[in-house]
Amino acid sequence: MVGDIPMSGLMAEAAGEPRAVIVALHGGASTAAYFDCPGQPRLSLLRLGAELGFTMIALDRPGYGSSAPYPDALERPDQRVALAYGAVDAMLGERPRGAGVFVVAHSNGCELALRMAADDGADLLGLELAGTGLRYQDAALDILRDASATHRPPGLRQLLWEPAELYPPAVLTGITNSSTGAPYEAAMVRDWPQRDFPALAARVHVPVRFSHAEHERVWCSDADALAQIAAVFTSTPRFVTASQDDAGHNLSLGLTAAAYHLKVLSFVEECVVIRERAGRVDVEVG
Repeated sequence: MVGDIPMSGLMAEAAGEPRAVIVALHGGASTAAYFDCPGQPRLSLLRLGAELGFTMIALDRPGYGSSAPYPDALERPDQRVALAYGAVDAMLGERPRGAGVFVVAHSNGCELALRMAADDGADLLGLELAGTGLRYQDAALDILRDASATHRPPGLRQLLWEPAELYPPAVLTGITNSSTGAPYEAAMVRDWPQRDFPALAARVHVPVRFSHAEHERVWCSDADALAQIAAVFTSTPRFVTASQDDAGHNLSLGLTAAAYHLKVLSFVEECVVIRERAGRVDVEVG
């Protein structure tokens, strides 16, 4: 419980003292299972991260899972940020956090991740963002205009799940999908590229890794688009752009998911080392 609102998610603990805590945020019409696909342990970010010494949390974002029946408590962005941080605190309890918290986000989950990082009270290690951008591809925009929490227009599946040969057949049955999205997401998707993304990115003061799939069909990810994205992160000490070959929009569910996750975890480890070095310097100066 976070106040009066139930929150849900999945957790995989590191054995012993963790290097850090990684919080993973799924995209639209999905669940925390996006990061721990049933019957597909090799695709699981949670299992891989725990094996490599990180405590892993995948939240059902506000509006999904246990919080879905409480839309009035989720309308404002500050409510959703408070619920996310509150859920992480409640799930961890007195468990150690290592060097701190790192947030991994996919697609619509990037909105919450950036708001968490832009929060003045946040002390995150860094961010991994994937499946988002500043400009929709033209074909995607035509389809997404008609999408809502309860309506999935023709062509949406092809947009998100093609090329089909890049995913295990079991994944294509929708085993990580939610039956509906969150009501607030329609306005969020509309305002995200041109207004919210640039405004929030400018307030991020932690390292950022931005990933895009080779076969991304929702967002523009050519050289110009990637340069524009990098340019809006005006306050980050480090910005890294990464491309994942042989991958579609849903990076964490494709055949190359483990390769993608290993690269993300490598970046998290780099952020941990930076934090540890900063701590040693502070002790020596003091």
